[in-house]
Amino acid sequence: MAIINIRQELILEELNQKGYVTVVELCETHKVSSVTIRKDLSFLENKNLLHRTHGGASKQPIYAFERNVSDKELLQVEQKKLIAKAALDYIKENDYIIMGSGTTIHNLSKIMGGFQKLTVLTPSLKVSLELCKHPEIDTIQLGGDIRKASTSVVGAIAEGILSQFSCNKLFIGTDGLHLEFGLSTSNAMEAHLNQAMIDVAAKVIVLADSTKMNVRGFGKICNVEKIDVLITDSGIDIETKTKLEDMGLNVVVV
Repeated sequence: MAIINIRQELILEELNQKGYVTVVELCETHKVSSVTIRKDLSFLENKNLLHRTHGGASKQPIYAFERNVSDKELLQVEQKKLIAKAALDYIKENDYIIMGSGTTIHNLSKIMGGFQKLTVLTPSLKVSLELCKHPEIDTIQLGGDIRKASTSVVGAIAEGILSQFSCNKLFIGTDGLHLEFGLSTSNAMEAHLNQAMIDVAAKVIVLADSTKMNVRGFGKICNVEKIDVLITDSGIDIETKTKLEDMGLNVVVV
């Protein structure tokens, strides 16, 4: 059985640090041809040590797949709580906000008591039920077809209701945030609703743990440039953080 050579060990070490590497960068670092690097990456992929991508490799799968919300609730639990706590600082009295669906957004809804006046629009049934515990929060539940996988609504009815409002902030989760592809989710209808939410919000705040970085979902929501703030955890690699900041995002790491 073939064993990993020193160059391949160094590639894995760099990948663990950055989360993503490119063939061009690896060629420059190791002073070898692109053919050699591609062979290295294929060898390591066959050993299930990385995931090949166009022009490079990723530490984790680059494509998000749809999971039931009950399964997602068991993933990155502490990171999501920290992200939600940081997001709370962006909510002010008398705000008119939209809250999307997803487990991190649900975590935020659990800690939103104490405001004197707040208005929230949301497609998420779980978020609405949580906010109903707080009489000072006026909650508008968007109607539409219910996606059981996310316990939230999608479709033309929800989008039509949204078009009647203008909000100052949107808090949105995601299945993937990719530097080139942008913000995305594994469901096309949910992606379309998220686009509509962005259209009626003055500020877009994305809550996403670091496992969502450099990942693509099936349905594109928007380009990175449409995002104002990203709140994520310390697992984000410094290179991705720097590139996102260079693209105009305020990246908050918890």
